[in-house]
Formats: sequence, structure tokens, C-alpha cells
Amino acid sequence: MQHNKRFVERDRNWHPPAYAPGYKTSVARSPQQALVSMQKPTISELSGPDFRHLRMGPHDNDLLLNFRQEQNQGLPQGERIIMFGRVVDQFGKPVPHTLVEMWQANAGGRYRHKNDNYLAPLDPNFGGVGRCLTDEQGWYRFRTIKPGPYPWPNDPNSWRPSHIHVSVMGPSISTRLITQMYFEGDPLIPLCPIVNTLKDPDAVETMIGRLDMAHSNPMDCLAYRFDLVVRGELQTYFENQ
Repeated sequence: MQHNKRFVERDRNWHPPAYAPGYKTSVARSPQQALVSMQKPTISELSGPDFRHLRMGPHDNDLLLNFRQEQNQGLPQGERIIMFGRVVDQFGKPVPHTLVEMWQANAGGRYRHKNDNYLAPLDPNFGGVGRCLTDEQGWYRFRTIKPGPYPWPNDPNSWRPSHIHVSVMGPSISTRLITQMYFEGDPLIPLCPIVNTLKDPDAVETMIGRLDMAHSNPMDCLAYRFDLVVRGELQTYFENQ
């Protein structure tokens, strides 16, 4: 390890437990064996793909336009929004040229996925996926539709808050973070079993996109800021086989 590397121990109380019976899917997903920590960082923790040469389409980060098959096709229905933020490491240093991907339900709460059979209709003008690269200062930006809530079978009447799934790679393969952005003021957030696996209210706040009027477009769309923090090596426990 280089001498200028700084190691910050991960706060395990900040993160949700792997086994959380209130979130029923975690029961099958949680590790069954004791966890072990790698004592030395692996190559996958110290290096990663260079995305600067990845070819992006002109509307990859614009979900209002990237599902269009024809130039005169209509626009998606729903509340138009901008989702933006900054990707930084655990020391606040920006992560440039890294891949940020997102996917979401449409305004009615339905995903464009063959296994989604929710009653809400599909929007013929909305695909629900996007991607972009961060700039030199770690900033990213998407234009999209605010997704609707939807029911899910965790409990007899469970509803997911409106949310957008986000994947960010970071500076190496193992720093990839997959999370969700919720929306400020949504009354379903404190009722969500997934959110309630987080015991620290401050941790919940980091998953909420904040309304940012300064970056909104007048007479067009509101903006929500969602910053992302990716950590360094030796942060992940592995299940002992």
C-alpha cells in the first residue's frame, strides 16, 4: 500500500444489518456464514475501468428524450425534474469521469420490466433508464420524470416511496455503490421497511434528495440534489465459505 494512503474504518452502526426480518427480502439475501475482512487490498480495490472513452448517446442522461423512436414522438407524462449531485470519496475529494447509472419507475409507479405487473400503465414515451459520466469536479446530472410510489408484497399494504435507483462505480471496481434517492417531504419514507433498516436518522437523511430551487429551470422543472460518497479499500466484508 502506498504511504500516502489514508484508511478510514467503516462505521458498522451507520449501515443497516444484513439480516433485517422487517425487510423480508433480506432474510434470504443475508449471509449464512461468519464474515471475514480482507487484510490487504486487492487489485479490484485499487484499480478500475477507465470510462473516459465510453461512448455516450446524445440523450443518455435525458430520460425525457432517450426512449424516443421518432423525432416527433411525444414526451413522457408526469412531473419533470432534474436530478443532480456530486460524487466524492470518503475524504470529500471529487471522483471525475466515473460512470453513474440510474433506473426508475414511471410517473404511475410502474417499471418497464417484463415481471412488473402493477396496474399502472406503461408510458409509451418513457424507458426509465439513464447514464452519464461525472465531470472533472465529480458532478453528474439527469433530466427525468418524478417516479410514482407503488405497492410491493413485503406486507399486506406496503408501498415503496417514490425513489430512483442509482449505481456509481467510483475509482475502482469494489467501490461501486448501489443506492436509492428518495424525495424530500415524502410521507411514505418513514413507513418503508427498507428505510427502517437504518437505525440512525442522520443516515436516512443521506438518502433523500433535497429540493434545490437554484438549479431548477423556471417554467420547466424542479431540481433535486443527491450527492454520492464512495469509499476506499478494505470496506467490504466477505462471507466465509
